[in-house]
Amino acid sequence: MKTIPFLALSLLLLGCKSNLPLETVEYVDLNKYEGIWYDVASFPQRFQKGCHCTSATYTQKDKYVEVYNRCAKDSADGEISSVSGKAFVKDEVTNAKLAVQFFWPFKGKYWIIGLDEDYRYAVVGEPGRRYLWILSRTRDMPDDLYEEALEIAKSKGFDISKLEKVNHSNCAE
Repeated sequence: MKTIPFLALSLLLLGCKSNLPLETVEYVDLNKYEGIWYDVASFPQRFQKGCHCTSATYTQKDKYVEVYNRCAKDSADGEISSVSGKAFVKDEVTNAKLAVQFFWPFKGKYWIIGLDEDYRYAVVGEPGRRYLWILSRTRDMPDDLYEEALEIAKSKGFDISKLEKVNHSNCAE
């Protein structure tokens, strides 16, 4: 009979990791974060459906970071889809918590939870763990860096089995 309480406690503890507060990186140098990042893998989202060759460009402005997302759509004419938005720093001590706004008044949480010391990759999520992106400065992220990024996401309670790699073959500049 002791098996049932132990099993229940074990299941409860297994689920707790995703309920723990999401920790971000200690500090993000926004000057180094600027530029183009390629979406290497992410949780599938409705707003990214049919996209490949996905990238985001970040440009620092006076009171926010300009965000320009683009992707090629799965269509015969190679349609490019893009959207511009603003990211507002919500934690000025770390610069790792941002609120991204593409359509007023809606903002989404964009938390940098992993970052290579040389800014070669970033792992971005949100506290509810519904969104996850692995970003790279290059379209073809080296396997060792990808594995590092996966370990970070997994250690923060994300279900990495949901990740889908983004197709970057045949991308136009």
